[in-house]
Amino acid sequence: MAVPMAPKLDLVSPRLPAPHVPTVYGRVEAGLRVRRSYAPLKVDLLANPPEASLVRSMGPLNCIRLQAVPVNKLGGATLIATSGHSAQHDIRRNLPDQFGDPVFVSATREEIHHAVGSACGAILTASAETAVAEHESCRFWYSGGTRRVVLWSLGVFAISAVLFPKMLFLALFAWAFVTLVAMSALKTAALLTSAKAARKLDAPSEFPVISVMVPLFQEAGIVDRLISRLSGLEYPADRLEICLVTEGDDTETRRILARRNLPDWMRVVTVPPGQLRTKPKALNYALDFCSGEIIGIWDAEDHPERSQLQRVAEEFASCDQKTVCLQGALDYYNPTQNWLTRCFTIEYGAWWRVILPGLARMGFILPLGGTTLFFRRTALEALGRWDAHNVTEDADLGIRLARHGFQTKLIPTTTREEATSRMWPWVRQRSRWIKGFMMTWTTHMRFPGLLVQQVGVWRFIGLQLLFFGSLSQVLLAPVLWSLWAIPFGLSHPVTEVLPFNWVVALAGVMLTSEMITLGTGIIGAKRAGQSGLWPWGPSLHVYYPLATVAAYKALWELVSKPFYWDKTHHGLFSDATDQTSVP
Repeated sequence: MAVPMAPKLDLVSPRLPAPHVPTVYGRVEAGLRVRRSYAPLKVDLLANPPEASLVRSMGPLNCIRLQAVPVNKLGGATLIATSGHSAQHDIRRNLPDQFGDPVFVSATREEIHHAVGSACGAILTASAETAVAEHESCRFWYSGGTRRVVLWSLGVFAISAVLFPKMLFLALFAWAFVTLVAMSALKTAALLTSAKAARKLDAPSEFPVISVMVPLFQEAGIVDRLISRLSGLEYPADRLEICLVTEGDDTETRRILARRNLPDWMRVVTVPPGQLRTKPKALNYALDFCSGEIIGIWDAEDHPERSQLQRVAEEFASCDQKTVCLQGALDYYNPTQNWLTRCFTIEYGAWWRVILPGLARMGFILPLGGTTLFFRRTALEALGRWDAHNVTEDADLGIRLARHGFQTKLIPTTTREEATSRMWPWVRQRSRWIKGFMMTWTTHMRFPGLLVQQVGVWRFIGLQLLFFGSLSQVLLAPVLWSLWAIPFGLSHPVTEVLPFNWVVALAGVMLTSEMITLGTGIIGAKRAGQSGLWPWGPSLHVYYPLATVAAYKALWELVSKPFYWDKTHHGLFSDATDQTSVP
């Protein structure tokens, strides 16, 4: 039924000539605030929130998809607020029979989304926390049995250290040395294969709608910088949607955003409190409120290239349908702030400009980064979205993509972000990454036979090198460092079982490994446009031991609080003194 037009009034006039109007007036007298204008009647959903039972009956996802929400029962009819996104006949087809004949009024998309979140936040939150199938999720760490196995293993290790200290040390040294050689070989192969020629891309026939989610938690200090950076993007505004994802109890960030005049293509999605507070849980929740066919992720401190979304559209237009994920590179905009940021930049250069491209060329599985990621939405939904419990949801998702036959591609676009510039925050951030690697590896190794069947032997080997090899190195690094005791004339168990020439050979291999790490870092930094950092390369010998401190923190948290998200705070470095420019 068409709603008649009339001049604006605070209340609906009793002379409104429509069959359902007398019932509407009864609700108005009860306090429902409805306005009339030369457009469809408007309802204030903030002053008159919909009945939760009606929203649940229609289904929150239906409400979001159709951008329509039932407000109240009107006798034998139901008042339906809609943004005009969907045709009324589409909405009618999705209404439960008990709703009767709908009476349509208008509301904004934001009001409808807020109403759905308020009415069904608990339902959507619970779904966001368990979106990934249980056998592919790290939720098994909730089990007390799993943690007891870890504690018993550590106990056996401690007893062995007391009863058989020398034998245990030699076994650990042997394993640490084997993984050192394997990781050095992997870095060398990656260095030799990482260079790749650029190719011509197809221009898309039509720009796809891209929704980019930007999770924010306690980020009030960088909101203005974030809005400014994203406002410089070069992409059709009518094909772009930026969703600033906030937590329901982060009142300060929400207060700052509420005071800002956001562009039409930028809006806020608020995640209700639940059992978890993690980035992947927030992404899972916010995805339901996104309309794009391409879903992207940026972090709060990110500064993407202005043409990045155009590049993403071109890449997807040029790829086959199995390529469902594009990963851009990350650099830092404060590389020379202090010693820590210099080393961090060199390390990032090695990872993004050498290691990952090399892994891609060798056909290995790519552990994704947490930002500058873009997905075909259909594949992301089919996969179960992100594992809300995993603190490195990106690396886990990269493996699940491969397990289900999807492909990931690295693309030559860069996002700059803020390097952690303080020692303890760096350790906390790195401990979360290492804990996430531990959780991801144990999750996917629960059924190793199935993993081999899904990804193949070659990629299975690569996965062990990248995850178990790197974890072994960071945890057992002190065992290898103990060789420094020999030049100082101290005794060492290795000298008791190996001839001196063999010990010298071991030292030579370790030195070669250090040179490979140093060379990879310097080459990576040069490819990232930071060739001036090469004098700081040797100081990586002091930098990398910090990761071992973080690894032991991560191991303890894996047992004590596996799903704890140790947040990294941003905004310590001001954009006003950015040391690099973004084209």
